[in-house]
Amino acid sequence: MSKVNKFGTVIAFFILLFVFAKWGPSIPFSVLSQQKGEPMIVEGTGKSFVTPDIAKVSVGIEESGTSLKTVQDSVNRKSKDLTDTLKDLGIDEKDIKTTSYNLYPQFDYSTPAPRLTGYRVSTTYEVTIRDFDKVNDALTAVTSAGANIIGGVAFEVNDKTKKEKLQEAREMAVAEAKDKAEGLAKAAGVTLGKIINISEAQGIEPRPIALMEKTIDSSVTEPIAPDIQPGETELSVNVILSFEIR
Repeated sequence: MSKVNKFGTVIAFFILLFVFAKWGPSIPFSVLSQQKGEPMIVEGTGKSFVTPDIAKVSVGIEESGTSLKTVQDSVNRKSKDLTDTLKDLGIDEKDIKTTSYNLYPQFDYSTPAPRLTGYRVSTTYEVTIRDFDKVNDALTAVTSAGANIIGGVAFEVNDKTKKEKLQEAREMAVAEAKDKAEGLAKAAGVTLGKIINISEAQGIEPRPIALMEKTIDSSVTEPIAPDIQPGETELSVNVILSFEIR
């Protein structure tokens, strides 16, 4: 074969190779690489459950009437009765917080020109009850004292107990992550080194009793005693550990 023919054959080969690589079918292959010094990263989750011991409830007074002063005086008087009743139950004044005070004029729109017919005034409080045994008694007492707005009840855990339970969940999460790392290292035939990085994320899932905010019929003289049960709150911790590989 002449040099010209050999050179032509080589050129044709590379042209065909280029065409096949660009438009031909792909060849499946995979590459798994582990760079020296890269850490092993594992994740663990721990959960702890605790019964809430603090309740927060929204209560209030709402009145309507033709005289603004009369309505305001009535709301103020009932509000004082309400807060005094809570204090008599042993609830600290700092745990009775005013959250809103609203005044709405009311109009009659049945005529061409709207006519002022009266006023509606409301005030609401957020009450923190730290003695959980008093939750049901407090709701009954404030209703008897004139509260006709009852909102939802939310539950919390005191800081000391929350800290202890989160630590329990944290220890479980770390133990799970270490167990995973040891299992992976054994299966892969490598040796774990020291932990070189750790990160954490926390989660709290309360299970509140959701009461729809409503206005209570003031004609009912004997309020029905509620039965509030806190259930359990889930505290979770997620950790990510990075290990050296030897």
